[in-house]
Amino acid sequence: MDDSSPMQQKASWLERLTHFLLREPENRGELIEVLHSAFERHLLDSDALAMIEGVLNVGDMQVRDVMVPRAQMDVIDIDTPPSEFIPHVIETAHSRFPVVDGDKDNVIGILLAKDLLRYYALDADFNMRDMLRPVVFIPEAKRLNVLLKDFRNNRNHMAIVVDEYGGVSGLVTIEDVMEQIVGDIEDEYDDDDDEDNIIADRRGRWRVKGDTEIGDLNEALEAKFDEDEFDTVAGLVIGQFGRVPKRGETIAFDGYQFQVLRADSRRVHSLLLERLPERQTRQPDEVED
Repeated sequence: MDDSSPMQQKASWLERLTHFLLREPENRGELIEVLHSAFERHLLDSDALAMIEGVLNVGDMQVRDVMVPRAQMDVIDIDTPPSEFIPHVIETAHSRFPVVDGDKDNVIGILLAKDLLRYYALDADFNMRDMLRPVVFIPEAKRLNVLLKDFRNNRNHMAIVVDEYGGVSGLVTIEDVMEQIVGDIEDEYDDDDDEDNIIADRRGRWRVKGDTEIGDLNEALEAKFDEDEFDTVAGLVIGQFGRVPKRGETIAFDGYQFQVLRADSRRVHSLLLERLPERQTRQPDEVED
């Protein structure tokens, strides 16, 4: 029988944990194992564990994993009169807007919604070009930990994401990056209830809300996901994992790869779907002729 007090047991565990960390875990899996063990022994709470894991995951994630797709970008054309675009600004309630000259591939600056107060103050002397903030372009493959450091150093909160050909593929905000560490934030660019549930991007992938009905997904993708056991895409994915997956986790089945974009401890909010090459979807018992 162990007669030691809870404080003595906790101190003993801290000593063992410290000793293990001093030996420098040889890989991330070993470090995660220690952290989970600390959580099980109530040395870390669930929020702290989730944030530490989020910090570790951010180094492996790229901008393309969290960006707002081009199709969902709310932009303002430089030639649109303020009287026409200000109602849209009020309706969307974003704090920043990419300003384009003609189309979304030609972003010329970022307009802060608060700067529109000058329109009401200056009226006839209002010139939007004079108040545009510089636009920052970044590649889809940029690591999130590097981007977060850039955001902090340059005091930027938004960047425009471009593909390998220089075309605009989306935008990313500092909130998108922070969500990967601290959990779900009600971000101004999060999908509204009346937005499309299934949105295709330029790379042939689909951003899908978790509460999308499987039948609707089958129709949009011409797929054949099973509708008998689950009603929604989130339910289908949770069934495949056997648990509620975390942000960034992926799973492949029925010819598609599913990546969790947003999730909390109870729900999967959004996913990124990508059709896999046929050779990757072949069942283990199938062989080539």
